[in-house]
Amino acid sequence: MIIINNRDKLGWQEGMTVRDLLAKMGYTYTLITVTVNGELVPKENYEEHLVPDGAEVTVFHLAHGG
Repeated sequence: MIIINNRDKLGWQEGMTVRDLLAKMGYTYTLITVTVNGELVPKENYEEHLVPDGAEVTVFHLAHGG
């Protein structure tokens, strides 16, 4: 089980990446920042960064505008 934003739960799957997690949760916004167990994951690593079982993930939607 993975905890997202300290409230949502998602079943873990072996080989799950950050990109997989974002897709399963329906996060499509382009300006997203992700941490896994307190470690910032660079966007270019979302495809290969594995999410371990029991991970605490934080997903921030960055705002922009004027």
